[in-house]
Amino acid sequence: MKDSSKKQIEISEPVIKCVPNFSEGKDKKIVEKIAEAIMEVKGISVFDVHIDPSHNRSVITFIGHPEAVVQAAFNATKTAAKLIDMTKHRGEHPRIGSTDVIPIVPMKNISAEECVKYAEKLATKIAEELKIPIYLYEKAAKSEERKNLANTRKTGYEKLKQKIEKDSSLKPDFGPQKLGSAGATMIGVRNFLIAYNINLKSKDLEAAKEIAKKIRESAGGLKGVKAIGLNLGHKNIVQVSTNITDYKTVGIKEVFEAVKKEAKKRNIEILESEIVGMIPKDALPKKHEETILLKDFSKSCVIKN
Repeated sequence: MKDSSKKQIEISEPVIKCVPNFSEGKDKKIVEKIAEAIMEVKGISVFDVHIDPSHNRSVITFIGHPEAVVQAAFNATKTAAKLIDMTKHRGEHPRIGSTDVIPIVPMKNISAEECVKYAEKLATKIAEELKIPIYLYEKAAKSEERKNLANTRKTGYEKLKQKIEKDSSLKPDFGPQKLGSAGATMIGVRNFLIAYNINLKSKDLEAAKEIAKKIRESAGGLKGVKAIGLNLGHKNIVQVSTNITDYKTVGIKEVFEAVKKEAKKRNIEILESEIVGMIPKDALPKKHEETILLKDFSKSCVIKN
């Protein structure tokens, strides 16, 4: 994959982070083509490309000037729409589109409110030029119900395709009220979060789901933590996949220990853990290879400032 550093981002510029999720994790060539479409935009720096064959999903993390990010995210969505057919897609992770979700995160010299304008600009461009339905979520949401992306994504591609034309509650914020092979895309503005996964030495999916339910905030668990249990077929194990939305209140180490405690109750050991994308330096535990069994972690994904 070619070098993404086409321009040094000046510290005085507004900078945003974009972390699009794509419904492809088995064909690396497709993911590479999507990443190359992002890198073609001047001023974009790609920090991480995470590919998961069991989830059949990939996450690309990049940053840049807001205008450049809008163009790069559009390029990625256009490429994914051409290469990923949702009628044939199967994977463990919930999804509704080839470019499933595009989170936009304010990083430097820009507010969340300003980011919402760029999210709407991107939504308009994708809807008008690619004819893909767009749902806005979190800080960009136009209704309370759509703030939580799970409320829309839980429908799933197959059911959404059946219901979108008849169910007024599923009418997109932008684009046609009809689903094609590229599905729909969710675009949102959110705070910085840490995508953190813990792999268990077990094939028991129900146990992983139970543990996830115990630790997530919505079920009375850890504040700011979202979690689901998933099967990792390519490793023949299960995973507790989490999003930590406020790491200064509940950090990675606390999430790891909570999962470890619940796993121990079920006579299950932790195999390893992983971070997807970028992480602030102060969020990374000391001796992380030992304390949270972190594997395959690149220091290039650490945000120092």
